[in-house]
Amino acid sequence: MRRTVARRLAAVLATAAVVAAGVALSITHASAATGGVTGYATQNGGTTGGAGGATVKATTGTQINQALCNRASTSTPIIIQVEGTINHGNTADVSGSSCDVGSTLIDLKGVSNVTIVGVGAGAVFDQIGIHIRESSNIIIQNVTIKNVKKSGSPTSNGGDAIGMESGVRNVWVDHTTLEASGGEAEGYDGLFDMKNDTKYVTLSYSILRNSERGGLVGSSETDLTNSFITYHHNLYQNLNSRVPLLRGGTAHVYNNHYSGIVESGINSRAGGKAKVDNNYFEDSKDVLGTFYTDERGTWQTSGNILDNVTWSATGSENYPAGPSMPSTTTISVPYSYQLDNASCVPSVVAKTAGANKGNQVSDGSCNAQTPSQSPSQTPSQPPTAPTTGPTDPGTSNPPGGTNLSLGAGADGSSKADGTSYGNVIDGSMSTYWSPSGTTGRVSVKWSSAKTIDTVNIREAAGSEGTIDNWQVVDNVTGAVLASGTGAGVISFTAVATTKINFVITSASGTPRVAEFEVYA
Repeated sequence: MRRTVARRLAAVLATAAVVAAGVALSITHASAATGGVTGYATQNGGTTGGAGGATVKATTGTQINQALCNRASTSTPIIIQVEGTINHGNTADVSGSSCDVGSTLIDLKGVSNVTIVGVGAGAVFDQIGIHIRESSNIIIQNVTIKNVKKSGSPTSNGGDAIGMESGVRNVWVDHTTLEASGGEAEGYDGLFDMKNDTKYVTLSYSILRNSERGGLVGSSETDLTNSFITYHHNLYQNLNSRVPLLRGGTAHVYNNHYSGIVESGINSRAGGKAKVDNNYFEDSKDVLGTFYTDERGTWQTSGNILDNVTWSATGSENYPAGPSMPSTTTISVPYSYQLDNASCVPSVVAKTAGANKGNQVSDGSCNAQTPSQSPSQTPSQPPTAPTTGPTDPGTSNPPGGTNLSLGAGADGSSKADGTSYGNVIDGSMSTYWSPSGTTGRVSVKWSSAKTIDTVNIREAAGSEGTIDNWQVVDNVTGAVLASGTGAGVISFTAVATTKINFVITSASGTPRVAEFEVYA
């Protein structure tokens, strides 16, 4: 194995809290489109979330709860557009006949026809998880959920980033980033768990990383009522196991990128059946099989690539599928789907998976494309003001006003050959700065202080989606103004400064920043 377990479980994440108060914002009626719902979530009547319902903007957990509780009924469709950081400090319990919510988690309990989608500068659920119970027709898209704990302080949702249980039907989780900063000893549990009769779920274009446990289907060897789960175009990175743990039921696992799986990968057991197509497994151990039990599961495999995968010996409670991973059953799925060749899965997943990637998807030929519609698009959204400087179709919700980077200065950490700090402030998308590796800093500076509250990080063509974790730092005070994942528009509390830093703390390749725009 090329990396230590400690390194695999490390996560460099620092989030500046966004403090907001007050009631939910005004409601406008809209016709929301679900765009590319795929996999088993298309079955059993399909998954449309809050399509056709009202659209509400929320910047606090309390406002999310108010949006749920202010509906006419528990099944009234609603789209909740979330922007900013949701945490324990801005989440309060709310009463209402159409909800059953709480103050320590986002609770979708006994409800249906709900979409929660991150918009604008992005949505981060910091140490607060999403719980789905006795609910149906739910969409969660374009959000980051991190560091949810079951022990220590604060605790939320039993330590699960997203957890589902008790008669849940038709859930689509798409373009999310789910992450922790360690394992059970540090207080974390699963990132994406399903139990007690959960069916017809799709997890797509998402990142699961830096945890001991990716996710389970079934809480024990007797909880075998969960089934029909699709996992596709996801990145599983620096995880110990459960990617997924499948107890009974059927799962379709295709076009995922597995990197740094420490103990075991797809664990099909207790009669579970896994269809495993065109995935890319690298730097990992025991990526498929039945583990930690003598109650065996089965699998059908095709088109997968194994890159530096190691296998343990077969023995009691340990039945790895490798080294050749032959099929042990035949599984048919009731929906159509397009398969990327496994050889390009790392590149297409890097471009598309995770929050704040513009909800890009694969075209089935290893290329990323922007879908025509998604749950975050509604006719009620006003057009954005024009920007000063270059524009491109890939920039969503660009900020209005004057780009203060034009005419400013720039510097940074070590740069790659052939690139320049000045390329990020020249108004041209054809030039760019790159760090000498996958991490680094680039800064915009002025001779006198500027009051700013927004930056727009625009990646050069062909490198979209390379940037993973970042921080925006006031160079004068050292304060972290914002942090998150993926390039794009970043908003923060206004600050007067003479120098602003964009610090890349992790990336899937060498980043290329074409423009570092700054706005008041």
